[in-house]
Amino acid sequence: MPVIWGRVPQQNKNFTGRKDLLDKLRADLMTETTAAVLPHALHGLGGVGKTQLAMEYAHRFRHEYDLVWWIPADQPMLVKSSLAGLAREMKLPSAVSAGIEDAAEAVLDALRRGEPYGRWLLVFDNADDPEQINDIIPRGPGHVLITSRNHSWQGVVDTVTVDVFLREESKEFLLRRVRRGLSEEQADRLADALGDLPLALEQAGAFQVESGMSVDEYLRLLREQTTRLLGINKASDYPLSMTAAWALSVTQLRGKSPEAVELLRCCAFFGPEPIPRDVFEPLPEPFAAQSRMADLFADSIRVSGAVRELGRYALVRIDSESRTLQVHRLVQALLRDELDDPERAAFRREVHLLLAAAAAPYEADDTQSWPRYAGLLGHVAPADVASSHDPRIRSFALNIVRYLYSSGDFLSARSLVERFIERWRADSGEDDRHVLSAHRHQAIVVRELGEIQESFDLNRRVLERMRHVLGEDDGETLLLTNSHGADLRFRGDFQAALEHDKESLRRHEAVFGPSHRRTLRAMNNLALDYLLLGDYATALELQSRTFTLQKRSGSSKQNVLASWNGLARLLRLNGEYRQACDIGEDAYEYGVQELGREHPWTLRTAKDLSIAKRRAGYIEEALELARSTYDLQERIFEEVDHPDTLAAALCLANAQRAYGETGAALELLEDMTTRYPRMYGDDHPFKYGCDTNLALLLRVNGQAERARDMDARALNGFDGRLTRDHHFSLTCAINLASDLAALGDAEAASELGEDTLARLRALLGESHPLTLAAAANHVIDLRTVGDAEAADTLLADTLERYVGVLGPEHPDAVASREGRRLDFDFDPPVL
Repeated sequence: MPVIWGRVPQQNKNFTGRKDLLDKLRADLMTETTAAVLPHALHGLGGVGKTQLAMEYAHRFRHEYDLVWWIPADQPMLVKSSLAGLAREMKLPSAVSAGIEDAAEAVLDALRRGEPYGRWLLVFDNADDPEQINDIIPRGPGHVLITSRNHSWQGVVDTVTVDVFLREESKEFLLRRVRRGLSEEQADRLADALGDLPLALEQAGAFQVESGMSVDEYLRLLREQTTRLLGINKASDYPLSMTAAWALSVTQLRGKSPEAVELLRCCAFFGPEPIPRDVFEPLPEPFAAQSRMADLFADSIRVSGAVRELGRYALVRIDSESRTLQVHRLVQALLRDELDDPERAAFRREVHLLLAAAAAPYEADDTQSWPRYAGLLGHVAPADVASSHDPRIRSFALNIVRYLYSSGDFLSARSLVERFIERWRADSGEDDRHVLSAHRHQAIVVRELGEIQESFDLNRRVLERMRHVLGEDDGETLLLTNSHGADLRFRGDFQAALEHDKESLRRHEAVFGPSHRRTLRAMNNLALDYLLLGDYATALELQSRTFTLQKRSGSSKQNVLASWNGLARLLRLNGEYRQACDIGEDAYEYGVQELGREHPWTLRTAKDLSIAKRRAGYIEEALELARSTYDLQERIFEEVDHPDTLAAALCLANAQRAYGETGAALELLEDMTTRYPRMYGDDHPFKYGCDTNLALLLRVNGQAERARDMDARALNGFDGRLTRDHHFSLTCAINLASDLAALGDAEAASELGEDTLARLRALLGESHPLTLAAAANHVIDLRTVGDAEAADTLLADTLERYVGVLGPEHPDAVASREGRRLDFDFDPPVL
């Protein structure tokens, strides 16, 4: 077996013939001389056996590969999801940690490079839209097989035409399939009547086995059924032999197991992808009351019997390994066509209920629920879920959107939610609850894609509409209220976010109670607002209460970790560096254990832990953790500006500077200063913070004049957005004073340092490490301007406080004793 073998359907024990095709395919793939082997497409009409041929190739030659992976390809979002599923197997950031989009891209990049596996085989099944799929298909040292009815692949990749069976292959297949009571002459007559079409032969063989009907009688019925079908004017891509064989099988089955036929018709309105067997479980209320098939689904023995009957007649393909069943798209089309409009609507309704009921017990943003949602995703569009007016079905549709963006597939989420909005708005109007809710999800996706202004404008408009239509205290209105606070934070409007989130928390507590998970999310956001405004004492008290309640109330692991990390971050900002390291270590271990090392919140916790270690003086540990976190973030969001990647880059540059790698830090920061304005705009506090870090590195690398100018602009920006009495502003002021001192302007440095020290004592207290750093630097400036007595007094007080706060051997305390200037840098919190 290959090292990685995934999602390949079970081998067909009745596979027959195709030796020439298999040999040609293998020879073509093995004789490619280019570094990147061209994909090969198997194309032909429906039912001709393209998928069966690809399955047989994968099984027959699996020993030649280290990796074999099967990918349903009729919907682009399924391709991304399947590729993302391969990430964990390849030891790459998984979809759980990196999101579907980025996990899939990481897989494609590794395959193109042939690392860690150069001998790989990917099968893209039913890839009928080359324009949407071609860019996703990797070109590299491995092999790609594509099955498709679309002849357009001929202009894109190497193609192999798959035709009907040769007559000898047809007879061999029937004799193997039926085994008893069928002569070679009878097999020849059956093959002739069925046009050697493999899918028709499979159903005829199954029919013979199950019914025991004579060949003459079967051929007579086939002729009569064909005559009837000719009068129905079937579509040109339904082979006549297929429609006739299928109709006979269904007619026979109807007399033997009517409920199996009902189940088959239901399956016709799912997608052509594998249907999870667990979908056909007893329907809970209120779904059962709306289903006409609820009695069947309530009896698992009857359901199992119906599925087995369908399998015996080759009307479904059962995969016991993956616990799925699958109906050929041609059979689905024929089943749908034989029904009138009311019956089609009724069966489509059944599928909607089954899908919604299957997802109902699972939270869409819970990583453990993602495999369940992934199995349902491929049926949302084919079942036309968007057409439903049922509130429960629409809620399910939005949960699918939530699953997509929670797992990182933002582009698919955006496409799907926009489709829902367009359809529901036309059906129900702009003020429909689910249209408004869909807009809320749309804004989240837009914001995650970095379009901050568009998210802000959309949420502001929809929130106003929700308040008017649904009311201030409606659950949906409150969800959007909470989300809109993030828009304000992303815009840098921290004071507006605070006022907004105060009111949001008040309403959440009134509607849901003080310990509800939604209330705790609102409380967590309010703590973040206080942090951003520099009120660390209030933020710490609120964050501690949130964390305690979240652990007690059973909040999601992601919310618990976010709150836990927020607590560690606030301890650091309050100057409790060692305690921040202890709490941060516990939080990071929890994240690795419960969510995985590559989960977004685990990585954010790792980044904050690195900062705490750097502040506490554990420079080498901080650098190692910062480097591994940035490497993971960069790989996950390759070629994309993302807030987490930018924050991890600043963390790494700061650690490199502290370790002495100033050249590497300067190079990284010069790149970041072009990216921060693209993400946040030219007048955002985080942009000024990034500039402050770059200015520090410029001075350290001998460019004090450029550093002074950059710090001066950043300080003006901070003053305008946050006022001078803010942690961020005063950090920049400390560094600007050092720039002035480096340029020989001791008077200006001393004046600025004195003002900064006074403000920090009022804001953070006399013993906060940042206050002590400002005091230590001011000592140097006082000596330079000739005030030795004041310098000695301030130094004695500062050193005594350092001993009590950080210990005498902390790097900052040592630098202060030795008369060296201290620099402080900026690390953006998660918004």
